[in-house]
Amino acid sequence: MTETPSPHVIDADTLSGGLKPIRQLILSLGSNLGDREANLQGAVDALRDTPDVVVVEVSPVYQTEPVGGPDESGPYLNIVLLADTTLGVDLLLERAHAVEEAFGRERSVPGAPRTLDIDLITYGQKTIETEELTIPHPRAHERAFVLAPWLDIERDAVLPGHGPVAELLAKVGTDGVTKLDIELQ
Repeated sequence: MTETPSPHVIDADTLSGGLKPIRQLILSLGSNLGDREANLQGAVDALRDTPDVVVVEVSPVYQTEPVGGPDESGPYLNIVLLADTTLGVDLLLERAHAVEEAFGRERSVPGAPRTLDIDLITYGQKTIETEELTIPHPRAHERAFVLAPWLDIERDAVLPGHGPVAELLAKVGTDGVTKLDIELQ
């Protein structure tokens, strides 16, 4: 008899035999070049196909005005994912960059238009500060395009070090942020 394991049950580490910790994370995804909706759906699919990552919830799609980019930047489509993982933060970041590259992301000018942008907003309750990564994301608390979709999927969300997401969103407002009638799978 074969059994299908639950995707929420994490196997023991094959090297040490110890259990790997499960961390809940928030990812923010955005696209303002090409087929924006297809880019986001493809990224969600790629993240779902990632071993040791379980996508728990995908927010509705928001259209947002670009923040801090060149004048010719068009509007973004943005979503937030809630996921569970046993991947270490370095492997998770590596996977996010690989997904961005698979969708033609070019890292040229900061804030430049892009086919896909994936930002790691939280990684459990951890605080991380390295050259490559700061967790929680250092500007998430002031970005309505992160806070609004996050609030849709987690009404009592708290951004570590900053407070309840609902209060943060009320503070920054929702100008330039429009919820669309698009839900990704």
